[in-house]
This record gives sequence, structure tokens and C-alpha cells, in this order.
Amino acid sequence: MSALRNIARTGYVAKGVIYTITGLLTFMAAINIGGEKAGKEEVLDFIKKQDLGSTLLIVLAFGLLCYAIWRFAQAIVDPQGKKGKSKNRGQRFALFISGVSYVGLAGLAILTAGGKSGSSSMKHSSILTTEKGLWILAGIGLLFAGRGIYQITRIFKTNFIRKFDFESMTDERKRKIIKNSAYMGMTSRAIIFLIIGFFALKASFTANLDEIKTTSDVFGFIETSTWGSFQLGMISTGFVGYAVYMFLSAKYRSF
Repeated sequence: MSALRNIARTGYVAKGVIYTITGLLTFMAAINIGGEKAGKEEVLDFIKKQDLGSTLLIVLAFGLLCYAIWRFAQAIVDPQGKKGKSKNRGQRFALFISGVSYVGLAGLAILTAGGKSGSSSMKHSSILTTEKGLWILAGIGLLFAGRGIYQITRIFKTNFIRKFDFESMTDERKRKIIKNSAYMGMTSRAIIFLIIGFFALKASFTANLDEIKTTSDVFGFIETSTWGSFQLGMISTGFVGYAVYMFLSAKYRSF
């Protein structure tokens, strides 16, 4: 269990790095001091351009694989003792899908480190132009919408708090930071996931793949709305808040 705990902590740190860079770059774009509306590919490209960028990407890929392993463990091995409860089957399936997505992100980081483009836009996928492909796209849209709704339920149920041993944490300031950073991050994630899900469903119903939006596309969509720069700044701040929550999870979360 100690080995799995260390793997999980490494994974949380790697995920925190992704959200830190995403939030900071997008916030800078929102207030017009450089930066860019950054999805995961833009984050990896940004790291690649830094000194020792390829090495940093390999280290990040290792951390992302650790996070994927932790997700698979939660879904399959069930280290937290929820096995057999039917109400958790959907959650465990979602954890497994999350693990698969982070394996993919780790692979993309390795490709970027090697100087190869790992981009494969869904908008240009011939598979999605078929009837089955459109059903798959609708399923992806529902998954993202479900993730967004799940983030909202976590905010109101505050069940994430039970994953921390607050009783033994004497510093009230740390408890508040954990709660507030989680609230900020989950709110921003909910908004982004719901918008991605909406446009994926719209693309499937209209058979128009140009409607598909990535995270960076959604940031651009938000920026063009009323009070767009302000909204984008708030959401990107929430992403940084979620990064803080990931870092604190790595240190204080119960495993």
C-alpha cells in the first residue's frame, strides 16, 4: 500500500503541474499580458520550449502514468474498500476511463518530448463521420456532461473532504485552503466539461464535426461572450485553484 500511496502522490503532483500551467497561461491571455488559451497540447508545447523541456516532459509523463495507475487501482483493485457496492460501479467505470485518458496524455507528452506531433483532431477523423462514429461522439459528449455534473455534486455534497484527515490537521488555515481551492477548481472544471459535452452532443446531432471544441476552443468561446475576459480570468484562476488542491492532495490526502 505504501508503494501505491507514493504512486498516487506522484500522480497528483503531475496533474497539479498540468493545471497550474493551463491556468496561468490562460489567465495571462485573459488580461492581455501574453500567454495563450491553453489546453493540454498547448501546455505540453509550452514545456517543450523551456530549457531541458524534453527532459521535463519525460518526467511529467512518468507522473501522469503514476496518476493513471492510481486511477486504475481505484477502479479495479479498489484500495479504498468500495468493492461490491453497485452504486459505485458507475464511479469506478469513470475512474477507469480517467486512467485511460491519462495514459493517453502521458503518451502525448512522450511524443512531444521526441519532437513529434501527437495532435489528432477529432474534427478531421473519418470515423466520426459515420453513423456509428456520431453515436460514439454523442457518448463522449455525455461522458463530459456527466463529469461536469459530477463536479457540481462534489461541491454540494463536500464528500471530497472525507478524503482528508481534518481532525488531525491542527492548522485551520490549511483546512480552509484545501476546501476553497477544491471549490474553485471543481467549479471551473464543471463549466469547461459541460461546455465541451454540449458541443460534442451538438456535433453528433448535427453531424457537423466543426462544432467539436477542445479545452482551448472552449476558452476562446468563453472569451468572446459577454464579459468574456473577466469570465475567462475567473475560470483560469479556478484551474490554478484546482492545481493547489492537487498539490495539497498529494501531501495531505488519506490513502
